[in-house]
Order: sequence, then structure tokens, then C-alpha cells
Amino acid sequence: MRLIRPMWREAWLICRKDLMIERRARITLGQIVPTVLLILVVFAFAFDANVSLLGAGAGGLYWVALLFGGVLGAKRSFDIEAEGGNLDALRMGGLEPGAVLWGKAAALAAQLAVIGAATVAGLLILYSVTVDDWLLLVVAAVTGTGAFAVCATVYGAMTVGLRSADTLLPLLLIPVAAPVLLAGTRAFDVALGNSADQGWSWTALLAVVLVTYIAVGWAAAGPLLEDA
Repeated sequence: MRLIRPMWREAWLICRKDLMIERRARITLGQIVPTVLLILVVFAFAFDANVSLLGAGAGGLYWVALLFGGVLGAKRSFDIEAEGGNLDALRMGGLEPGAVLWGKAAALAAQLAVIGAATVAGLLILYSVTVDDWLLLVVAAVTGTGAFAVCATVYGAMTVGLRSADTLLPLLLIPVAAPVLLAGTRAFDVALGNSADQGWSWTALLAVVLVTYIAVGWAAAGPLLEDA
């Protein structure tokens, strides 16, 4: 317990640092969220304001928006550290690699939560969707957001410093995040009343995926950040 407690304290410091940088830069609120809302508007025009089609695709659009935010957020999170040798400074400062990884994942999860809340609001207003099961919607969103954040952070650390990171990160991340997209969309379809499937079973699958990503991240944190 004595070994674990300092690591989580260090993770909180990394998380707070990243959130302070985000608060000053306002990338999430000023750029990513407006882009996501604009995408929702474009889809509304593409489907010719067909309410049934828009409602049927609302769940999938939410998770695509979250994936979009996860790719951009993870890339920027490690770009900040790569500039000026900040990542080397963190390593030389004696911080646990796991603390750096989990701190960044927590900060990214907070940013994705903002993107997700804005997306849900956009779906409710623009697409006139109704929520049949708010509890299922919230639990699935929280679990899937955590899975996205951990997965995106791991692959962000893997591609940091590479010249082709802009295209390599989404190329690596999207296939691995496919289970979250699938399970999250199915759970949202049930929560929004578009399906009679077992929504909690899909949410349980999201939880399994989250635990799996955490285990992989825990094992890979040291090698990833030592080679970054």
C-alpha cells in the first residue's frame, strides 16, 4: 500500500497539470466540441433531416465523436511532453511510468466526458432523440469513456515522437477501439429505445474491455515511456 499511494498521488499531479494546460488552451471547448457539433449538423443535412434515420444512428454517432476526441486528445497530450524534452524531465524527476500514464489517461477521460456531454446535448436538441434509460446511458458512457481514454493514452505513448504519428495513431487506435464502438453503440441503442437488446450485457462487455485495457496499460507503461 505504501508503494501504491505515492504513485496515485503522482498520477493526480500529472492529471492536474494536463487539465490546467487544457483550461488555458481551451482546445476541447474551443475547437473539438464545436467540430463535433458541426459534424452532427452535417449528418443531419446528409440524411435530409429524416428523424427516424437520425435517431437510429444517434448511438453510433456518439461513439464516433468520442473516438475523434480521443485521437486528438491523446496526440496533443504527448506532443506537449515531447516538445522541449518534457517527457525526459518527467522520467528524470523520478516519476513512476505508471503514474504518468494513468495521470494522462485520467485527464483525457475528463476531456472526453466534456465532449460526450456536449454530444448527448447535441443529439437531444438536433436529432430530437429521447432517452428511455438514463442509468444505462450514463453507465455505458462512463465505462466506454474510461476504456477509450486508457487505450488512446497507451497508443499515444507508443507513437510519441514519430514523424508519422498524426496518421499512425488513428490507424493503430481504431481497430483496437472497435470493441468499445460496437458495445457502446449497442448499449446506447437500448438506452435510446432503438433496440430491445440486452443493454446491460453490452455495458458489462465495456467493463471487461476497460479492465483489459487497464491491465495492458499497467504492463506496458514502463517500456512505453522508457522508449518514448
